[in-house]
Amino acid sequence: MKFTDLSYPQINSHTDKVVMLPIAAIEQHGPHLSVSTDTDIVTQLALQAEKALPDTVLLCPTLPYGSSHHHLAFGGTMSLAPELYTQVIIDLVQSLVLSGHQRIVLLNGHGGNITPVKQALAVLSKRFDASHQPTIALATYWELAGSVFAGESPMESPALSHACEYETSLMLHLFPEKVWMDRVERAQRPDRNGYIGWEDDEPYRGVTVFKQTEFISGNGSSGEPQLGTPEKGKHLFDQAVMALVSFLESFKNWPLSSKLTPPQPSP
Repeated sequence: MKFTDLSYPQINSHTDKVVMLPIAAIEQHGPHLSVSTDTDIVTQLALQAEKALPDTVLLCPTLPYGSSHHHLAFGGTMSLAPELYTQVIIDLVQSLVLSGHQRIVLLNGHGGNITPVKQALAVLSKRFDASHQPTIALATYWELAGSVFAGESPMESPALSHACEYETSLMLHLFPEKVWMDRVERAQRPDRNGYIGWEDDEPYRGVTVFKQTEFISGNGSSGEPQLGTPEKGKHLFDQAVMALVSFLESFKNWPLSSKLTPPQPSP
């Protein structure tokens, strides 16, 4: 069921549903993908999950703007600064919590959103755990699907990155009219150092360095976009939908939070 198709009394009668808010970005995706890539992919995943679970999911419209300041140098990007994006997420989720919703999923389609959204979750937990007991989850689709997006066959590169084999394949499957394969060019990248996965060439080893995209990519893309195919995209999409549906079916049955510590004695 879709949030925007209902009146407020109808929405208020469905506070037992899992509210899902897709979050994405409008940003450059190299010379060969449309700037709507992140929004397009996560929206289609959300729609398929809602279609599979119409009695479980209350689907909000996708928030298309994300935290993408690191892409601004290339143009074609509309971004909210990380601290503002955190506040946007806090305000949107707070609106849902104060309306009585307790099971909320932020379905993420953009890597730059992860850190500010986690900060928002920390604030929301502090604010509402005692009073409203919501459970608010951030689910990033490629992390949720696991090895499917981490080098498992038929994929040929080791991980999803940005405008890469994975995103290119997904867009070739979902929106081929927004892909220009004749413009694909493997980006110039920094030298490997054994610790930092500037693109998708090193496993995570506990070391994080953040750089603006123009310092890690010559054309704004990452990974190996030349390896993208529609067939790979269908495989990725189907597997991501399965993983998302499985998570939502589990999440709807999670017990709501209750305080586990005994009451403190009065002074």
